[in-house]
Amino acid sequence: MFSPLELLWALIGLILTISATWLEAFIPYAPWNWGDTGVQIYSLGISFQVGAVLFTACVGGKNAATLAQIAYVALGLALFQVFELPIFTQGGGLGYVREPSFGYLVGFIPAAWVCGALAFREAPKLETLALSSVSGLGIIHGCGLIYLAIAFLVGWLNTGASLWTLVLMYSLAPLPGQLVMVCAVSVLALVMRRILFY
Repeated sequence: MFSPLELLWALIGLILTISATWLEAFIPYAPWNWGDTGVQIYSLGISFQVGAVLFTACVGGKNAATLAQIAYVALGLALFQVFELPIFTQGGGLGYVREPSFGYLVGFIPAAWVCGALAFREAPKLETLALSSVSGLGIIHGCGLIYLAIAFLVGWLNTGASLWTLVLMYSLAPLPGQLVMVCAVSVLALVMRRILFY
């Protein structure tokens, strides 16, 4: 059974994941250039979505994060089907299982559990939170790649692209930005855990 705190973090994680799906991630250029050009921002080419999954796991724990991601995937499949509310990046509904990115979304569930379990094995430290976040990110990509390969071989994807193009688009291209996101999540989670005294 879930504790009230876990249910609260699951709700927070769900809201964060849905909101983060639509927010582009960016970082400012190095501060030593600000005098010449002013503050410039650089897009990471990703949304905050994966960061929201990992942050919820690092701060809310494995149960809350897993529940949040199960609810996210279920809402994305059901709400679009019934009310046409887009939860995922390209809409939602049961037909979304034929999208190349669906395996990555399913990967959020085991990634949230593993990341949360590793993050709470000992007192919060930056390296522990970073390792748990990298582990979660690896699971997301592992699930996504397995799904891509199987769906491509079976021929049920809604795309005519080659498997290599899909791997490049969904795993290799966003990976550098997601690794930057892992660093930010680790620092933010450490600060939050210290503020919340757990």
